[in-house]
Amino acid sequence: MAVVKSNDILGTGRRKTSIARVRIRPGNGKIVVNNRGFEEYFVSIRQRNAVVAPLEQSGKRAELDVLVRVDGGGVTGQADACKLGIARALKKWDEQLSDGLHDSGLLTRDGRMKERKKYGLRGARRGTQFSKR
Repeated sequence: MAVVKSNDILGTGRRKTSIARVRIRPGNGKIVVNNRGFEEYFVSIRQRNAVVAPLEQSGKRAELDVLVRVDGGGVTGQADACKLGIARALKKWDEQLSDGLHDSGLLTRDGRMKERKKYGLRGARRGTQFSKR
């Protein structure tokens, strides 16, 4: 079991099948994802912007270090899971940031999941090809 420092704030974010466990602590703005650099893990600028959105919106980008452990799903889902986890951790860290994060839509979980396959069909909704003869 990992030892949690007293000044660490935890947050959990989910998106599709990705789960991100986020830990924030006072620091100098360093972001580490799965023991790798933030820019190294998320290569797309869109994914990077999604991850830092809660920090930028709250103005805490240079004040906090962020440690993220994320698994499951694809890279975009992982980026959005990190975004939600960071926003939830910031809300715990300072309750006054809650209104700004909520108004920006950063505290809302995207509940869209993959629809399950149904029996007798080729996918979630596609049926079998019709054969006239």
